[in-house]
Amino acid sequence: MGFRFFRRIKLAPGVSLNLSKSGPSVSFGPRGAKVTVGGSQGTRATVGIPGTGIYYTKTLGRSSGTSSTPRPARSRTPAPPMAYVPPADRLSMGFFKRMLTPNDEEAFVDGLREMVRGDDIEAYRRLQQATHLADGAFLAGMVAARMGKLRDAAVHLKTAAVDQAHLGFYFSKYAVRPAISIPITPHISAQIDPTLRGVLLALAEINQQLGNTNEAMQNLRRLLEIDAADIMMRLSMCELLLDNVPEDPGVYQEVVQLAEDVENESDVHAALLLYKAKALHCLGLNDAASRLLTALLRKRKDRPQELLLAVQYERALVCESMGRPTEARADFEQIYATDSKYEDVARRLGVMRRS
Repeated sequence: MGFRFFRRIKLAPGVSLNLSKSGPSVSFGPRGAKVTVGGSQGTRATVGIPGTGIYYTKTLGRSSGTSSTPRPARSRTPAPPMAYVPPADRLSMGFFKRMLTPNDEEAFVDGLREMVRGDDIEAYRRLQQATHLADGAFLAGMVAARMGKLRDAAVHLKTAAVDQAHLGFYFSKYAVRPAISIPITPHISAQIDPTLRGVLLALAEINQQLGNTNEAMQNLRRLLEIDAADIMMRLSMCELLLDNVPEDPGVYQEVVQLAEDVENESDVHAALLLYKAKALHCLGLNDAASRLLTALLRKRKDRPQELLLAVQYERALVCESMGRPTEARADFEQIYATDSKYEDVARRLGVMRRS
């Protein structure tokens, strides 16, 4: 069974850039626990799962104009209000500045401005003139992916990866911080920054969508070389290995190694441990697989139902392999009671479906 709870949503509808017409936002706080204030969405708290590249985001609410807390007396002469400058205007160059700015850099800024305005077609047209800049190639790749031009996106991102030392330079120069994310569930996203890690993560996703499995694996292996502890990368690699290189003891051993020292701390960790159990089962280590799956099922609170069903289904298969049909049937019956159309459970139970 191909486990798909954590399959990433396609980049085309899922990529978003944190540049909006509602105004700029300011982020502060330590890595992994940030608060963003500004824009139309109010204050948002972002907390990361250590070692995953995964973030939970929750809107805390909008600030109001009144407060119950007394404020200190102010001067009778009010300070002049700060003028609001729309982001698109802040990315517009004057005549003399354009004369001194290289054409490729100018195209990069113009592409950013068109993205703020919501015109991806025009943004992409301008960014194509800036693709020999690392940041221009990165942004062109993201826009192309959002437009569904996945092959073009892959070409641009490969260009950005070659010039990895300069990734982020022009974003810093123009004080623009892109926040690009791939949604995994409605509440969990993988963050992509203009870094080599972000480029490789996007390339891995795009190559999977294009069916370039070997290239996707190469992207993930490079990511694991950068950070071997990244749980999300381990999970993605395990999925690719088990889906595309079946019946290979070497693959099963690699999956077990990728899940070593992992505790059942979150949905992502639990999914990785499920893959480990599958690999143990394939290696004939059924006692170890059964114990691991049973331990995963003990922690049900806040776990997605699809994840729990996948764990229970795998445990039933393990029980069958161990010659314990009564326990296997109990698991299949429980799955059927929850979701009668799950996998081949109805057939295994001998339940006839009505046409």
